[in-house]
Amino acid sequence: MDIKNTDDRIIFSAKADTIRELVEVAVKKGANLRYADLRSANLYSADLRYANLQYADLRSADLRYANLQYADLRYADLCSADLCYANLQDANLYSADLRYADLRSANLRSADLRSADLCSANLDFSAWPLWCGSLDVKIDIRIARQLAYHALAAMSKSQRAKFIADPIGFANKFHRVGEVAKIK
Repeated sequence: MDIKNTDDRIIFSAKADTIRELVEVAVKKGANLRYADLRSANLYSADLRYANLQYADLRSADLRYANLQYADLRYADLCSADLCYANLQDANLYSADLRYADLRSANLRSADLRSADLCSANLDFSAWPLWCGSLDVKIDIRIARQLAYHALAAMSKSQRAKFIADPIGFANKFHRVGEVAKIK
């Protein structure tokens, strides 16, 4: 079986019965899967820890329960991918396209989401990482409302009143401002 890149060139070959087995073998051997064409691939529960999947085409791939811990997914196209219950802890998703991705119950702890596009993604029951790697993420109004709801629900009435009076001023009192830029 072969894994091809987006230019239809073979980038990895091995004996395997399924695409999942083939990709797991490639990852275990440290293969460079940059630009891999894995559109609609069934990678259900695959062990892809430390995989190099930069620029990979994973549109509509089934990555439910996949272990992508420490995977390099920079600039990967994960549009409409199913990542329910996927382990993305410490994964690098810088500038990844996650539009319409299903990330329900995904582990995003310490994932680098900078410049990633999460518009129309489903983040229900997952955890938004509270570190610099979640700044500069593109989100839609649905996710913005979801994040705001959870933040406001955790605030006391007096904290909410201060927030509502000056939301930017309130946010700029964050204890890490200085390490990160003030919101303007």
